[in-house]
Amino acid sequence: MKRRSTPTKEAVISVLNASNKAMSQDAIEHKIEIEIDRATIYRVLNQFCEDGIVHKIIADDGKQYFAICKKCDDQKLPDNHFHFRCSSCQTIECLPALVHFSVPESYKVERFNCILIGKCKDCS
Repeated sequence: MKRRSTPTKEAVISVLNASNKAMSQDAIEHKIEIEIDRATIYRVLNQFCEDGIVHKIIADDGKQYFAICKKCDDQKLPDNHFHFRCSSCQTIECLPALVHFSVPESYKVERFNCILIGKCKDCS
């Protein structure tokens, strides 16, 4: 379904586009330059998820983060991909390369939410 553009949606997507890391709703709210209430930001973020514009990452701390994923060549990453949270600077980013994993033969993976935790390239 085609949704109409609003100043709120434009503000939220602008903040996400300007970041190369996943952002929490709080971080997005602090970066937006127009006044928008918290519930509206969550509603917009969830619409963006439904429309495939952004994806939601539920981190190991239980907090939700949102990201527009891009590879270096600007090709979209697959919906199911790994993320990395830096234990030093606390940033969460989409890993630009595929990470391979295996499960026992009798299991079939449909979706996953996987976050690897360690030191990012800037902090290590």
